[in-house]
Amino acid sequence: DKDPVHWSQIRQQLRGYVNVDGVVYSFLGDKEFHETIGQTGVDVTATSTTYTFENEKIILNVKFTSPLLLDDLTLVSRPCTYIDYAVEKKENCDVRVDFVVASDLVSQKQAKLIGCNARRPEKGDAPAYNYAQMGRAAQKPLGGSGDHVTIDWGYVYVASAEKGAVCTYDAANEKLICRLPLDDDKAGMILAYDDLLSINYFGQWRKAYWTNTYATILDAIGAAFADHDETLKHAAAVDEKVEKEAYAAGGEKYAFLCNMSYRHAIAAHKLITDEDGNIIFLSKENDSNGCIGTVDVSYPSVPLFLLFNTEYVKGMLRPVFQFAACDSWEFDFAPHDVGRYPYAWGQVYGLNGKKGDLWFSGWNDDIFPPFYQYPAGTDIFEFRYQMPVEECGNMLLMTAAVCKLDGNALFAEPHMAVLKQWTQYLVKFGADPGEQLCTDDFAGHLSHNVNLSAKAIMGIEAYARLAAQLGRTEEAEEYHAKAAEMAKDWEKRAIADDHYVLAFGNADTWSLKYNLVWDKFFGSKLFSDEVYEKELKYYVKKTNEYGTPLDSRKDYTKSDWILWCASMAKTDEEAQALIAPVAHYLETTATRVPFSDWYETVTGVDIREQQDICIALDLAVSSTLMLCSFRINCQIHRQRPIYDTACDLAFFVHLGQLSSFNGNRHLGVYNLNCCQRSNLRTLNTACMYNLYGIFNDMYLIFQGRICHKCNVCQEQQLLNAFYLKTAYVGQRLAGAQTNFLVQNAL
Repeated sequence: DKDPVHWSQIRQQLRGYVNVDGVVYSFLGDKEFHETIGQTGVDVTATSTTYTFENEKIILNVKFTSPLLLDDLTLVSRPCTYIDYAVEKKENCDVRVDFVVASDLVSQKQAKLIGCNARRPEKGDAPAYNYAQMGRAAQKPLGGSGDHVTIDWGYVYVASAEKGAVCTYDAANEKLICRLPLDDDKAGMILAYDDLLSINYFGQWRKAYWTNTYATILDAIGAAFADHDETLKHAAAVDEKVEKEAYAAGGEKYAFLCNMSYRHAIAAHKLITDEDGNIIFLSKENDSNGCIGTVDVSYPSVPLFLLFNTEYVKGMLRPVFQFAACDSWEFDFAPHDVGRYPYAWGQVYGLNGKKGDLWFSGWNDDIFPPFYQYPAGTDIFEFRYQMPVEECGNMLLMTAAVCKLDGNALFAEPHMAVLKQWTQYLVKFGADPGEQLCTDDFAGHLSHNVNLSAKAIMGIEAYARLAAQLGRTEEAEEYHAKAAEMAKDWEKRAIADDHYVLAFGNADTWSLKYNLVWDKFFGSKLFSDEVYEKELKYYVKKTNEYGTPLDSRKDYTKSDWILWCASMAKTDEEAQALIAPVAHYLETTATRVPFSDWYETVTGVDIREQQDICIALDLAVSSTLMLCSFRINCQIHRQRPIYDTACDLAFFVHLGQLSSFNGNRHLGVYNLNCCQRSNLRTLNTACMYNLYGIFNDMYLIFQGRICHKCNVCQEQQLLNAFYLKTAYVGQRLAGAQTNFLVQNAL
C-alpha cells in the first residue's frame, strides 16, 4: 500500500499492476485509486523472493531473483534482476501486467530527464528484446559523495524478450513501463541499471566488474536473457544449499535468518578491479557516515565470503594495505577506512576538525580531497578518534583467515612488514587497551576493554600463524608464546565469578566477547574451555525477549555479535537460545526497516527509530550474522552459512547494492508495503548514532523533523557560519552534515 523506499527512507517508486479483463489491480507500491489484489503468500530464499496474489479470477506469482552467486564474480556484479510472472487462471480471462519504474531511481534532484524505447536485435546467443531506458540529461558519474543519499547518475532499464512485450519511456510522467501479456500464463522481464562509473580508486576511474565481460549494458541484459534458465537453476542450487545446510546446523530459525539476509550481505559491496586486474571488493558504511572500505565493517562481513571465495576478502584488504603505505598515514596502527563512498581517496574517519573549514568539506554531495596524495606532516587525522587496537586486530585476523583457507601465506607475504608493525602495536598496547574506540563506537570511548584485549591477543596469534606458514619458525613461536601468555593473564584479570567483565577492574560489568571466536577458528586453544562455558551460560542468562544485550551498559544489542557468540556455543540448545530471539525480533518487530544490527532487546525497536531518525541500518556491518559459519572450523564439522539483514516479509525493493550511489542494482524484493514516514531528501549523517560528547541536550532540526537529544556533532562548522565554541568531538565522518539548524546547542 506504499511505494518502496531506499534504506535511507528516500522513495524509490516502483509500481506493479495486473489487468484482468480490463480491471486494474495493484500488487506493488501505492495503489492510489486502483483496487488491490490480495497477497496470500511470500517465499524468501537466499536469491529469490516470490509473492503470491489471488482474487476470484486468478492466482498471480511474481518472482524477483537477484543472482548474487558468489562462485561467479560476473553474476555478482551484473546489474540485472529477473522478474518472472506466472498466472493460474480460475476461469477464462485476459491478463497482462504492467511494471512501472519512476525517476526516483536515477535522480533525486530536480533535473531534466531523457529516455527512449527501442528493440535490440538478436546478437550471438542473446535473443532480440524490447527495452526502455531513462536517466538524467546531465550525467555526472560519481558526482557526489555521502550517506543517506541515493545514486544521481546512470540509466535504469526495463527489458523483455517476450512476444508482445511493450517497453515504453513515458517522458511526460518521467517513468518507464514494461507491459507483458500473460497469454501463455508465464512471462518475464529484466530490471537493470548502468552506473557508468562505480568507484574512484586512488585516482583510477573504475567501472564495475561486469564490464570486463560485457562491452555495454545492452550486452549484459542480452546475456541475462540468454542464460536465464541456466542462471535460475544455479540460483536454485544455491538456495537449496543454504537452506539445507543452515537447517541442519541451526534449525528452522537459523535457516530463516540465512534466507532473509543473503542478498543484503552481498549487496553492501561494489566489485571492481584495480589497474593491475586485482579484485577490489569495497563496502559502503551505510547509515553511518558513508565510509568506503571500512576495516571494522569488513571484519564482521568476511565469514560469508570466506565460505565461497577468499578473493572477495583479499579485495577488501588490498585497499587498506595500499592506503596504509601512503605518506599521509603516519600512525603505527592500521587505518579505519579508505575514503567516503564512492571515492577511495584515503581515510575520512577521525579527521582533524580544526582543519575542517579550510582543508575539507564533509557535507553530503561534497567530495573529500584525495588524502592519499598528501605528504607526511599534514596532521590531517586526530588520534583520539582512531581505532588503533580494533583495526590492527581486524587486519591481522582477516589476513590470517584468508591464508588459512588458501593453505598458504602468499597473499600476506608482501605485507609482512606492516603486519608485524601492527602486531607489535598490539603487543605493546593490547593487553589492557587505553581509552579508545572500538567497532561498537556508538557506545563511546572505553578504557580496559576486555573484548578488545581478546582481539589484540588473537591478532598476535594471527601473525604467528602467518609467520609459520612462511617458514619463519622462530618468529612464529615467539609471537604465539606472547599471545598464550597474554591470554592466561587475560583470564586472571577478567574473571568475575560466573562470567568475564566488560572492562578490567569492573567486577559488576559484562559484555559479549565475540572476538574470542577466532580462537575457535584457528584452533589455537589460547583460552580455556572454562571461558567459553561461563560466558555462553551467562549470555543465555542475560538474554531478553529480542536478544542478548551487547553489554551491561544498555539494553541495546548488535545482532551480528550475538550470532558470533552463538557460533561458539558448545551445544545446539545453547546456540538456539541465542539465535531464536534474533529471529523473533526479525519476525515481530514493529520497526519497518530492514533487519537492524542495532536495536533494543526489550522492546524490539530499532535504535535509530527510537531516536526519531528515519533511517535503516548499516547494511555492511549487519551482514555479519554470517560468523555463525565459523562453526565449520570449530570442531562442529558442519558448514553453516549465515548472513544478515533481512526483509519485513512485506515488499521492500532492494534495488541493487543498497549502498548509496550504487549503480549495481540487483532487485531482491523486500518490504514493498514498508511504511514511508517521510521523504527526507537530505538527512544529517552526523546525528545518526547516539554517541557521546557535550551535545547530549542538543536538538537538531532538519527539514522539519527534530532529532531529540542527538549526542553528536561532527564538525565545528554549521549552517550560517554558526560556530560551536567547543572542542571537536566528531567521531564519525567529520563534516558529514546536511541542511540542519542547531537550536539550544549550548
